[in-house]
Amino acid sequence: MPASYAYLGPEGTFTEVALRTLPEAATRELTPYVSVQSALDAVRAGEAEAAFVPIENSVEGGITATLDGLVAGEPLTIYREVLLSITFALLVRPGTQLADIKTVSAHPAAQPQVRNWLKANLPDAVWESAASNADAARLVQEGRYDAAFAGEFAAARYGLAALETGIHDAENAQTRFVLVGRPARPAARTGADKTSVVLWQRADHPGGLRDLLGEFASRGINLMLLQSRPTGAGIGNYCFCVDAEGHISDRRMAEALTGLKRICRDVRFLGSYPRADIEPGEAGPAQTGTSDEEFMRAADWVARCQDGRF
Repeated sequence: MPASYAYLGPEGTFTEVALRTLPEAATRELTPYVSVQSALDAVRAGEAEAAFVPIENSVEGGITATLDGLVAGEPLTIYREVLLSITFALLVRPGTQLADIKTVSAHPAAQPQVRNWLKANLPDAVWESAASNADAARLVQEGRYDAAFAGEFAAARYGLAALETGIHDAENAQTRFVLVGRPARPAARTGADKTSVVLWQRADHPGGLRDLLGEFASRGINLMLLQSRPTGAGIGNYCFCVDAEGHISDRRMAEALTGLKRICRDVRFLGSYPRADIEPGEAGPAQTGTSDEEFMRAADWVARCQDGRF
């Protein structure tokens, strides 16, 4: 396997900035790809060791291109996550003034994060989507568009000027990125972990989603993301992407996944990995009755009952 990481490019994306915060990135060749799907496919094809892609932002939720790329195709596993605070700059060719801007471009996920600023400052500008924010900057450099919303750090890379900086509609906006590789044993439990799965119901019926969520709720497992995605099998056919607190080696998580595998048409395990928002020592105690020790005591009690030793 090549010692390289694929990432959503071109150079100068927020994805590249987040990737370079990983210590192991310094020992890998970092290769930009034109889309999330192409980065994931590079891993599937053996062209890259792992792919680093955005998966969620705090304004719009899950990044559909990434979720869909993980739902379909050969299975992949999430090994790490990174959180990056996001603010945008309005990048233009040198000499461009605000009054000159008729077209603006960025990745579609950026639009909800700058919508109010755009309405207040460039109400007549036409929005054009790009494959990434850095690609929008490249298109401005080429003269395709007048301005791009991207990281201020991308200005020098594309010979542009930052006409405005610190642009964001929501305070403390963040994007979550994940490092994705081919399936392998999950990283060791840290005590502050997250498990990601995709769930397909056997059939659509009243209370179906409640049944799925009940496998987590009855074991005191908190959900951090729940997003439905169409399966492509027709209107009303959806699968569910779930992030849950805990590690597959936790007894409560293992039992929840066992229950889901029993009642679902299919379950795709996307990995158990350390959370980026807290340190292991900061994780709160498990809900009463859901610790590994309590699961073990309950299982021991059942075994003693079966042996007539109650």
